[in-house]
Amino acid sequence: MQNAKVEIADTDEKIAACFPVMHELRPHLKDAAELVARVKRQHGEGFVLAYAADGNGVPAACIGFRRQERLVHGPLIYVDDLVTTATGRSRGYGALLLDWVEGIAKDEGRKVVDLDSGTHRAEAHRFYFRQRYSISSFHFLKKL
Repeated sequence: MQNAKVEIADTDEKIAACFPVMHELRPHLKDAAELVARVKRQHGEGFVLAYAADGNGVPAACIGFRRQERLVHGPLIYVDDLVTTATGRSRGYGALLLDWVEGIAKDEGRKVVDLDSGTHRAEAHRFYFRQRYSISSFHFLKKL
């Protein structure tokens, strides 16, 4: 991960380039066009998609987040998505992206970075614990 930097996916081309990475976490997305359309719709809700690229400039990890405010925590950043390609794991891309988002939160006076992780994602949970995240609640979901 030498000289990796974080880029915001702020064009259709950059968003589309994130599709192979995002598809590993969100396999229900059928193609890059669907990812582009969804991300652009979510921009209206403050969603930001960013990525860390490998040495060839190809996204190796992606993070999607939004700025929110909640009664329980006040202003915070909520991480919707964090994923690294299978071949890019354990190379520091995920930590780079979380550090970057945490830096934004600190710069903006936000005291919390919040995220959910599926109960089946034990490897991701180990990563979050290493990054000093804690399990603070259960997230309940009812599909309608």
